[in-house]
Amino acid sequence: DQSVILLCVRWYLAYTLSLRDLEEMMAERGLKVDHSTVHRWVAHFPPQLLERFNRRKRVVGSKWHMDETYIKVRGQWMYLYRAIDSLGDTVEFFFSENHGLVAAKRLLRKALTRHGRPERIVIDGSQTNYEAILSCDAESRLRQRSRRPLKPIRIHNSRYLNNRIEQDHRRIKRRIRSMLGFKSQASAVVILSGIEMIHMRKRQARYAYNPSLSIAVSISSLPDGQAEMAVHNPISRFATEPERKVGCKSGPKVVGADKSSFDPATLLIFQTFAFRYCRFPCTLG
Repeated sequence: DQSVILLCVRWYLAYTLSLRDLEEMMAERGLKVDHSTVHRWVAHFPPQLLERFNRRKRVVGSKWHMDETYIKVRGQWMYLYRAIDSLGDTVEFFFSENHGLVAAKRLLRKALTRHGRPERIVIDGSQTNYEAILSCDAESRLRQRSRRPLKPIRIHNSRYLNNRIEQDHRRIKRRIRSMLGFKSQASAVVILSGIEMIHMRKRQARYAYNPSLSIAVSISSLPDGQAEMAVHNPISRFATEPERKVGCKSGPKVVGADKSSFDPATLLIFQTFAFRYCRFPCTLG
């Protein structure tokens, strides 16, 4: 089933889950899926998902931040070049075995071809990135056939202003850390493309699609008398009427009340979330 494949691939790329964790989670749903099968899905589908996502990717800003980070592959350090805009949306990324001018140029050429010319690029003082920007900027202006001269791209060298992309690296490294390294460069390219795609989807797809109802909209849709209760005690939205009365009297102690006052569906939801939070390395977010 396509939905099962997409679910396993998305969960593996988005959360700190192992292949055997996904095998166990699918078994809870009555689906027998081997962890090696999930690995083959992860090694095959991320490039296709990234290609489809790029067709619907929103326009990025005109102020970019460019930097590289280190990824260990088979015991050797390799380099992931990344660029984001001032809002934190990913502009482009490129994984390279070597660290130098050629890799930086390839990242910039991909970004300029897909997103056009930015007004400013912030770097952390790297001379290699500085030369790559100058070279790619000159190439872009020479290829431009417009009679109006193009303004050169402004380059801002600042280690502190580039802290935005340094913090953005953490979201990628946090997912890679639990994988304990990659075994080959080919698998690293595929999986990193999927992780970047999931990261871009979280940041950018909210503009392309209708997001789910926010908490404010959900609370405003409640009947009179329950909206105020839901603000002070969110658990009361899932509790039954006797449990809401307990929550009004004792506040947060609603969770520790008698289990018989909860309906079976609500109790099952709480037990499932509690089990998975304790069993798998996932955050509350």
